[in-house]
Amino acid sequence: MNHVLNIRLKETVHVDQDRLGALYAELGEAGAEDVVCRAMEELALRLSHCSRLHGAGHWDELRKCARSLIAISDQIGMLVLARVAKDVIETLDANDSPAVSATLARMLRIGEQSLTAIWDLQDITI
Repeated sequence: MNHVLNIRLKETVHVDQDRLGALYAELGEAGAEDVVCRAMEELALRLSHCSRLHGAGHWDELRKCARSLIAISDQIGMLVLARVAKDVIETLDANDSPAVSATLARMLRIGEQSLTAIWDLQDITI
């Protein structure tokens, strides 16, 4: 036991350009930017809320919050975040507390990276 393994916790995330392109084509530039900005704000709030719900052990509410993340992230092309939020729900449904903690931590990391990716893509300043 002389070796310590460091695990790299950074994953590659991307924003689905086709999904964003369709949103811009449907709503126009101003409308799409409004939707994207509101979605980003809502995602940030819900990610934080999921973390609080987990800490408080409110599994049913955590499931609902993760489900809402799927719809919002899917709408603006954050497909990796949507997939990991589904994983959180699956671990909640399996009543696997260690897996819930692990997948939730992954969802929070990917959520943060996804928000950064879309800010960079849209050249939005914080």
